[in-house]
Amino acid sequence: MVRREVWSTAETEVLARTLLRAPSVHNTQPWLLEFEGDRLLLVERRDLSLPEHDPLGHDRVISCGAALANLEIAIRVLGYEPRTETFPEPGRPDVVASLAPGERTLPSAADLHRYSAIERRRSYRRRFSGRPVTRQRIGDLVVTAASAGVEAKPILDELELTRVAELLEFAAEAHQHDHGYQRELALWTIRDEVSHRHGVGLSATAVPPGSLPWAGLVRPSTALPDSAVLTRRLAEETLLVFLTLDDTRHDHLAAGHALQTTWLDAVDGGLVGSVLTQPLHLPEVRSTLCEDLELAGFPQALMRFGYPSGAVPASPRRAVEEVLGHGF
Repeated sequence: MVRREVWSTAETEVLARTLLRAPSVHNTQPWLLEFEGDRLLLVERRDLSLPEHDPLGHDRVISCGAALANLEIAIRVLGYEPRTETFPEPGRPDVVASLAPGERTLPSAADLHRYSAIERRRSYRRRFSGRPVTRQRIGDLVVTAASAGVEAKPILDELELTRVAELLEFAAEAHQHDHGYQRELALWTIRDEVSHRHGVGLSATAVPPGSLPWAGLVRPSTALPDSAVLTRRLAEETLLVFLTLDDTRHDHLAAGHALQTTWLDAVDGGLVGSVLTQPLHLPEVRSTLCEDLELAGFPQALMRFGYPSGAVPASPRRAVEEVLGHGF
């Protein structure tokens, strides 16, 4: 094992910028990176809460799992095998993972491809081009998720797509009439995109109106399609549901890790994607989905993939110094 006392300034920059490019719920970027010698601590920022959208903090931990995946890739690209321990400090439950450099090693081709994809990954909330994704490609994404210990089940059957569409329609109507949810969504939506300098939040122009199922974010003005139209739209996309065996914080972290790794492989193959979690926060939607699709686990996220019909801008990001905690 290689022992390091500190990370160089250049390495710290790589780690922080890679962390910042991870996806997160409402683009809150709910994490800090602390340093203890050569050890990195990924810290969950519980002050960045979404009590209406994410009352139990599941999506926040899923976001931290995606950030963890990015950090591990960065450490490998820097030439070390990461030694990762999840939830390593019982007295500090906000520390979701510690990472340290292990043996010197050359990054694999997969590591390099995923690292390259980090900067190109976007939340693609628009309609896809219509070019179908092959079954082989879908199978590859399923294998990627499985290698991270999470099942990614494709929703391909017409009856299953119909049931998912009905549940999405139900969830959309519930969120559209939930005034607390709508206030919270408005608070995290960037209206003054030209002058906005906070580095967090959802850009209004990135969420096309009347966009279900493409955006998933339902606003009062969103024109909701009926379930038959929604089923046809879903049939044009590749939809995966990410499942874990249990529903603990460990499982949420693992789901985020697998989701991001799968997403990066998809981007490397020319695909784009976006995540839907808000319907799963309605207990009746989550339980019915499990029952009707006979899911052998707990659904943590729905992920849609396809080929892009155009480019989308990157979401805003915090400054590097904002995510570096004590010890740096």
